[in-house]
Amino acid sequence: MARILVIDDDPQIRTVLKKSLRSDGHQVMEACNGDVGMKLMGEGPFEVVITDIVMPHKEGFETISELRRNYPDTKIIAMSGGGLSIEACDVLPTAVILGAHSTLLKPFVPKQLLEAVENVFDQ
Repeated sequence: MARILVIDDDPQIRTVLKKSLRSDGHQVMEACNGDVGMKLMGEGPFEVVITDIVMPHKEGFETISELRRNYPDTKIIAMSGGGLSIEACDVLPTAVILGAHSTLLKPFVPKQLLEAVENVFDQ
C-alpha cells in the first residue's frame, strides 16, 4: 500500500481521512497546513499527498505548486468544501491546472476517498 500525507487544517477531517486510509492498509501521516506538510515531505517523500485548498498559513495552491516543483512523482489529490467567499467548484479546477491529479469535493464518503487514491495510480 501507499505512504500518504494528509494536509488539512481541520483536525476532525484529518482524523476521518487517516482512519479510512489506514483501514485500507495505507501508511498515513498528517499535517495541519502546507508548511508542516512540506517539512514532512522533506523527512521522507510520500507517494500520495491529499491536501485541502483553503487553509491558513501555506494554502493548498501554494502547496500543490511546491510539490510539483520539488516532488514531481508524488500524486496529489486536492480537496475543498469552499470557504467564506469561494465555492469549492471554483477552486478545484485550478488545483488540477496547478498539478493535482484528482479532486474531491467535500463532503465526501470514505469510498470516494479510497477510489481517488486508487485512481491516481492508474494515471
